[in-house]
Amino acid sequence: MNIIDATALVIAKAPIAGFAKTRLSPPFSPREAAQLAAAALLDTLTAVRHSGIRHRIVAWTGELEHAEHADELSAALADFELVPQRGATFGQRLANAHADAARAGLPVLQIGMDTPHAAPALLAMCAARLLACGDTVLGPAADGGWWALGLTDPRPARALTQVPMSTSATGELTHRAMARCGCCVHRLPMLRDVDTVTDAVTVAAQYEGRFPRALERLHPIRVRVGAGPRRGDDIAGKRTNRGKAEVSEPVDRDPMPSRSDRRVTR
Repeated sequence: MNIIDATALVIAKAPIAGFAKTRLSPPFSPREAAQLAAAALLDTLTAVRHSGIRHRIVAWTGELEHAEHADELSAALADFELVPQRGATFGQRLANAHADAARAGLPVLQIGMDTPHAAPALLAMCAARLLACGDTVLGPAADGGWWALGLTDPRPARALTQVPMSTSATGELTHRAMARCGCCVHRLPMLRDVDTVTDAVTVAAQYEGRFPRALERLHPIRVRVGAGPRRGDDIAGKRTNRGKAEVSEPVDRDPMPSRSDRRVTR
């Protein structure tokens, strides 16, 4: 494995019922949604660990001891530097996480826990592109947001505090914000992140991992792939999408009581 002199920064929250992946509930119960979040995070950590990126850091929020699959997550996080998220807004937390990650003195490639299908080879390519361009890379998401941001200088990340997050224009507004800071923004491949049930089924059809298995276990869903069988590979290889998934939404079920007002220590 080639070692890439960069830092992989993962923005993550504890997969706790009512705290993580709340847009999947309903139809999933809050605990089931949190179990899917845990599986997505575990796949993400595995991909980063096998990407060859030299330094690995997780900006974390939430109580790990109350998370789904807490023991497995604790073991996976042992391979990462763990720092608390800081800030009142998501933009502030992102900016502060970039500042924390940059202390290692390496360019920073930041991702979240919503793209578990981002394979090690893809992450390695994104980090290598960041080093090659010597500036900024941005990976657009299919919903208009973005899934990856790479910076060789953490200072432009402060502009994220002024970017509206979780909108269909977030990707374009982030691109403009970086450009206003003098960055030359290089585009990375587009990915679909997991926000809705349809997203979850589509992403699960693209690779083999904990997240597809968890989705199948919680609610078997028929997925027809239009251009051949579903394909995946081992944790160190490429994962390819062979077509569009045709989704049959899960049936309604009795939801567990919401705990969206849970207070989480950092």
